[in-house]
Amino acid sequence: MLVVISPAKRLDWDAREVQTTAPDFQEDAVRLAKTARNLTLSKLKDLMDLSDDLARLNRDRFQAFEDTPAAEATRPAALAFAGDTYQGLEAGSLDADELAWAQDHLRILSGLYGLLRPLDAIQPYRLEMGSKLKTRRGNSLYDYWRDGLSKALNAQAEVIGTDVLVNCASQEYFGAVAPGALKLRVITPQFMEDKGDGKGPKIVSFFAKKARGAMARFIVQKRITDPEAIRDFDTGGYAWQPDASTPDKPVFVRPYPTS
Repeated sequence: MLVVISPAKRLDWDAREVQTTAPDFQEDAVRLAKTARNLTLSKLKDLMDLSDDLARLNRDRFQAFEDTPAAEATRPAALAFAGDTYQGLEAGSLDADELAWAQDHLRILSGLYGLLRPLDAIQPYRLEMGSKLKTRRGNSLYDYWRDGLSKALNAQAEVIGTDVLVNCASQEYFGAVAPGALKLRVITPQFMEDKGDGKGPKIVSFFAKKARGAMARFIVQKRITDPEAIRDFDTGGYAWQPDASTPDKPVFVRPYPTS
């Protein structure tokens, strides 16, 4: 199976040293970074609804973005992102064999880089997929990436001999994958919390993001290739709910955490 996750706004530049690879869409990343570099500070702030400090930080990042960066200016993607999903993925604690398997089976959707492998070398950036960055291809990053991400996922699925994609990405990011061009069966797990108040389980964003990362880790560590095997996911106390699930939307519920 292939698994896709979202990137994170927050970065951890203290990631452990590993051998990195070059992103497949490096030229696109350079092109988009140059486009963003030409925005005024005010427009960059409005583009991603940033504070003044974050706008300045990301302006500086785009200005420093290199076509061919030196190794010390980059970090492996899965270890550099540090948001909620990556608390669940815990890529830094995966061993070399697990990272190697993830390199073939895990992909990170990115507004700047399009599609990243875990060990692809990235430069520091922030550019959400939902950003309405105008380019020659249209008025948003969805217009820019069009069906390119779907074709890349199809190609990688063929390499590893699968026709199944497990979508552990957010709606914002998976919305960039054109369904008409994607030839894979998509399974989208749902993670819910039950407060025991009689109102039924609910999705809580923070916990769901972390669980999506944990599901990706579960698949990587178990080397899962059978879609039904993800039903055994129990990290953090989640359990598959057959009565609430469909084959392509398995539901996992746990008691609401009290600490």
